[in-house]
Amino acid sequence: MEIESQTLFQMLVRQRGMAEYRVFLRRLEAAGEELAQIERNPALTKVTIGDRQFSRWMEGIRDGERLGKPRPLTARVLEHLFQRRIDDLFAVIPIAGTGHRIGGGGSEGQWMKPSTGSDAHHQDMLMTAANESARFASYAEQSNVGPHTLEQLDADIRRIVTTYPNRPVIALFNEVRALRDRTFELLEGRQPPAYTRDLYLAAGVLCGVLANASFDLGDYRSAETQARTAFLCGEQAAHNGLRSWIRGTQAMVAYWDDRLQDAVHLAQDGQQYMPEHGTAHIRLASIAARAYARLGREHEALNALRAAEEYRQQGDSGEDLPGGMMAFPSAKQAFYSSTAHLWLGGASHLERAAADAEQSVALYQSEPVERQRLGELSLARMDLALAELGSGEVEGAADQVEAVLAVASRRPTEAVNRRLDQFARQLAAAPAGSSPLGLTMQDGIAHHRRNARQLPSRGAQ
Repeated sequence: MEIESQTLFQMLVRQRGMAEYRVFLRRLEAAGEELAQIERNPALTKVTIGDRQFSRWMEGIRDGERLGKPRPLTARVLEHLFQRRIDDLFAVIPIAGTGHRIGGGGSEGQWMKPSTGSDAHHQDMLMTAANESARFASYAEQSNVGPHTLEQLDADIRRIVTTYPNRPVIALFNEVRALRDRTFELLEGRQPPAYTRDLYLAAGVLCGVLANASFDLGDYRSAETQARTAFLCGEQAAHNGLRSWIRGTQAMVAYWDDRLQDAVHLAQDGQQYMPEHGTAHIRLASIAARAYARLGREHEALNALRAAEEYRQQGDSGEDLPGGMMAFPSAKQAFYSSTAHLWLGGASHLERAAADAEQSVALYQSEPVERQRLGELSLARMDLALAELGSGEVEGAADQVEAVLAVASRRPTEAVNRRLDQFARQLAAAPAGSSPLGLTMQDGIAHHRRNARQLPSRGAQ
């Protein structure tokens, strides 16, 4: 009697929901792209399998038929997709039927028939249960993610968050989006729980970067949507560092969207998530300080600034998740403090704002050129320009504005554009606004804003 058979390839394709050709082809091509990145071999991205060949592999093993093995490049992609050797994938697996064969020829090689009566029932029951457990074990050990995949994903994320502050936002946005989509696709597959957590953390970081990029491009609603997804990923990964950082991002968006009380509440909510390490709580307190200052609540603003400084003095590793743009360095803390003092107003606060902004600019400039955070440096310069304008130091303000315009022409962001608009309004209202230098600054800002229409202004901050 002939035993029904199948290959491991057929079994895994069906178990993983890839029996439809289009689904299988999409997974195969994604595996080829991933393996091409790992092995630095672009040829792997061109690996494909035709519909007829796929059907032959899925419908073979009839009447003793044997299937031919795929070509070398295709075999490597299949091995990466299923995490199995190609010889194992196309090996024949007997399916338990009415009997099984043991040994070679002679009496030991005859088909052994099952017992009759209750013994047969017990044997069938035991065999069925064993086969069910074996199928589950095979399913449980499957993984579409391996350590090499996670290492490459981590390396890509670290590169992105490190280079984000000095790269054009649009180009980087598209790169991050593609990597996020790949991570989502990996999460749709099968992997051990530890790998699932790592993937959720990676997806959360990437959505957080997209939230920040959407904010830089002036789309606050999209930024909030990305942030909500990032927070959900942080929940799935049970990672406080990501949760607290995303709450900070949501608070920042609310602050710039003139929802100051929401910014305060979001910053306070983020404090409940004690990060594993890093500067997320310094960032939350600094954001709250700026929101309180704009609300005119001086006492709360100064308390928040003191809390940020206390967090800094307690010590931190500086490594928020993958580091880079997700860390909150002393330079950024200083210019957040300067902004808060500018909003509080008055001679003493103006003096403190100038000192903090000057310190921030110096700290940013002390970094190697390739690591300088251009957008943040520009914002610190705008704080310094506003402080100097308030003190009557028009020439010093002009130097800062000129430096900001040079950077903003290459890397425009919504936040910098709004600060330039704010400065232009205050300059026009000041006695220096009608001076030759004041008029030159206003013309320079107006020219820049005409060339940055892709980032429309959202009004006063």
